[in-house]
Amino acid sequence: MLEHFFTPSSVAVIGASTNPEKVGHQVLANLLQGGFKGRLYPVNPRAEEILGLRVYPELTAIEEPVDLAVIVVPAVAVLGVVEQCAEKGIDSAIIISAGFKEAGPEGIERERRLAELARNRGVRIVGPNCLGIISTVAEKSGSALNASFAPGMPHYGNIALMSQSGALATALIDWSLQQNIGFSKFVSFGNGVDVGVVDLLRAWEEDEDTSVIVAYVEGLPDGPEFMRVAKRVSRKKPVIIIKSGSTQAGARAISSHTGSLAGSEQAYTAAFLQSGVIRAHSVEELFDFAVAFAYQGPPRGRQVAVVTNAGGPGIMATDALERAGLRLATISQETVERLREGLPPASNFYNPIDALGDADAERYRFAAEMALKDENVDAMLALLTPQSVTEPKQTAENLAAVAAATDKPVLASFMGGEAMAEAQRVLGANRVPNYPYPERAAAALSAMADYQQWLQEPEDEIRTIQVDGAVVEAVFAAARREGRVNLGETESREVLSAYGFKFPRNELARTPEEAAEIAQKIGFPVVMKIVSPDILHKSDIGGVRLGIQDAQQAQDVFELLMLRAKRFMPDADLQGVSVQQMVKGGREVIIGTSRDPQFGPVVMFGLGGIYVEVLKDVSFRVAPFGERHARKMIEEIRSAGLLWGARGEQPSDIDAIVDSLLAVSQLVTEHPDIVELDINPLKVAEAGGGAVAVDARITITETPPEDERARGRQDAS
Repeated sequence: MLEHFFTPSSVAVIGASTNPEKVGHQVLANLLQGGFKGRLYPVNPRAEEILGLRVYPELTAIEEPVDLAVIVVPAVAVLGVVEQCAEKGIDSAIIISAGFKEAGPEGIERERRLAELARNRGVRIVGPNCLGIISTVAEKSGSALNASFAPGMPHYGNIALMSQSGALATALIDWSLQQNIGFSKFVSFGNGVDVGVVDLLRAWEEDEDTSVIVAYVEGLPDGPEFMRVAKRVSRKKPVIIIKSGSTQAGARAISSHTGSLAGSEQAYTAAFLQSGVIRAHSVEELFDFAVAFAYQGPPRGRQVAVVTNAGGPGIMATDALERAGLRLATISQETVERLREGLPPASNFYNPIDALGDADAERYRFAAEMALKDENVDAMLALLTPQSVTEPKQTAENLAAVAAATDKPVLASFMGGEAMAEAQRVLGANRVPNYPYPERAAAALSAMADYQQWLQEPEDEIRTIQVDGAVVEAVFAAARREGRVNLGETESREVLSAYGFKFPRNELARTPEEAAEIAQKIGFPVVMKIVSPDILHKSDIGGVRLGIQDAQQAQDVFELLMLRAKRFMPDADLQGVSVQQMVKGGREVIIGTSRDPQFGPVVMFGLGGIYVEVLKDVSFRVAPFGERHARKMIEEIRSAGLLWGARGEQPSDIDAIVDSLLAVSQLVTEHPDIVELDINPLKVAEAGGGAVAVDARITITETPPEDERARGRQDAS
């Protein structure tokens, strides 16, 4: 429980300073000026009074109990102060001090010892290297808290914000004050040695003062636990996150900033999608989305009505809505007739509804009311530009009244500067989200529609198939005994066959004559491939030949493949040549996996060939996942239409692809030994014809991760 961080009865500031320019002074001043009504205990051995408060030489000199300690001392002294907290029975501490894992090897060791101390002594920690904590609920309960060195106290609101970056947090607070956006809770958790994103999600899950959770994160140390908690919390209230470090350069910058492991961009995208998290790609989007959710409920669907007093912005909004995945609502004939009765003949009575440039506040109100009463309309985007007869303030007041009378979300874009300033304040005061341009409003409305769709979707049920796990363990153990982590083709076949995959007929030839004999037995044409656990990408060295037509060619190709392998990789363990049935027809797809440092196994899907190599047309999910997400993976690739059947072609066996994705998801979840896996290509026949894995490769860990395997099996069950 984190209640002492947000509603303490008493706070000690260790490192309180008499110098107004010092952080220790600013924290104490913020507590006083922010409205904290509890007991305050400044701690400083070289002062007797600060800001009219008695100063204590050390923490243990305070006679009364203390709920929360705010530590603002040099990093080298922090561990000693935390030890004193434990001795005094203080269970919550905010460590503002820097000089930990962001500061290099010495700081990393200091932070490791801090984490161990906190765990052993039962002290929960926010920080180190953080801005602090703010709770604004004083406007309701009289117990405000500004235990930070932020430059201002945010207004009260229903948005809870957490940030891994203290500097960004100060900018967000300053910006929110300018925009009159309020917060319920505000936490800068810095390095997150203890309390982090998951803890705060749990704390705010049932917080009555919070209806929207917003976060800036640089890394998530326990991805699977984050997904479990975020999935549950997002069913109750929107969770909006901006994740920095999405580029390689950004990921490198993160490691030097807070020491966070960045993880892969694809893994974060998949994890957020699977958890119902709304992802913002900029600070601007973060607040655009947060304000929309804080002020309005989500739409029941994606049909939007646009009401405007100018044609150009209406067209801009139409384009923006379509790009955002929304649709212009089809206005019913009944609504059209009502609009004809109340609007000038030159108006546009269809969508977008144009009330014309000379529309006064009353005409605009009428158009908005009629649009929202239409059963085909799920939400409304209201546009206004300042023209000579426009009544911005009165129009904003009328729009606010219309929005208050409906359960459909109403977003506005009152475009302009000084002429619109008062109207924009009216909209904000009445909880109508306003955006300077239609594109931003459309993006926010799209996020709301996506969230509503998430709420309506059933849980992704994870099903499992009966497998022979002993076969897999035996294959892995045999490879490790030989000092190998790359499995050969035959071994990869054994592993995947245990999970239900079908392969073409295949035998290993060790001589040219054996290759000819096997080829005749299988039936021409055949495929021949070099077999070596040391050669993962056979085609790169010319180690694959297709369409072998007769026995003599089979002998010649055997010798050619062995010659090429010896020339390009003379030290490779050459086991022979695989002679394989040639699979004709079907669509080639690829299924691959890798292990992400934060989230574990991530599964990739795409079409084979240039679609994956050149176009990078792929989708991702964090394993384990169920059928709903397997089908979404197929739908998300740009070339999915080729699988449904294009230009008269028969559709591919989508169910077989789904089964293959689920089998791989189960395999890599139950066997965290698997570092990488590629099935390329998986040949998919027409609907009902199934799928055949033509080639596969698997890389495992050097030692079996027993703890991870146990957790993987628990996740899959």
